[in-house]
Amino acid sequence: MKTVLITGASRGIGRETARLFGEKGWRVAVNYNKSKAKAESLCEEIRSYGGTAEAFCADVSDEAQTEKMIDEILARFGTIDVLVNNAGIALKQGLFTDFSAEDARMIFDTNVFGMMNCSRNVIPHMVHRKSGKIVNVSSIWGICGASCEVIYSSAKAAVIGFSKALAKELAPSGICVNCVAPGMIDTDMNGHLSNEDVDDLCTEIPLGRIGKAEEVAESIFFLAAESSSYITGQIITVDGGWM
Repeated sequence: MKTVLITGASRGIGRETARLFGEKGWRVAVNYNKSKAKAESLCEEIRSYGGTAEAFCADVSDEAQTEKMIDEILARFGTIDVLVNNAGIALKQGLFTDFSAEDARMIFDTNVFGMMNCSRNVIPHMVHRKSGKIVNVSSIWGICGASCEVIYSSAKAAVIGFSKALAKELAPSGICVNCVAPGMIDTDMNGHLSNEDVDDLCTEIPLGRIGKAEEVAESIFFLAAESSSYITGQIITVDGGWM
């Protein structure tokens, strides 16, 4: 049985990804920072249909907490076959000049350095085994940028650059690194949008609707599965043809 670590798994895309891996028979390490009740209820749900799941608390932007969490997961499950760097936060929309350097640090700490902290601590284990998959969650804004979301777009662009470079570095060790870039997805992060806002956005999306977290989860699972063993360094957009 394989083990996946999913960061930021208590809600949204992370939660649906954990559910899917659990349904597929994987051991699921559910990372959360503050939402303990949601993480534990998710684990209970996965266990209710015969899956294996356990919640692990860590602020992934904190290197010491991240190292401790990964040590605990390895002690509990023995291996981490796949790392899904999903944890991320966003600011409210606004002009770049209206945000402080501290705002930028907060976004980069979780979205970029959190990803790096988890990867840095999992990679030696994967290199030793000469196998593993890392899937990073970016955004289409990391590819094309978005007005009034400059800091978030910059952080998600860094996720893409990191994924492409790390894929080349780890390929000789049999480790694949890929990235999923979602478009507009129905999650709490977009909950501030009114129905009118969503309707307007749907007119710009060729498929005529916003995406579901489950659809992003399916793309993540594909990149984690053996069927994608010859795919590395790639960015898969899940955006309904928007970009």
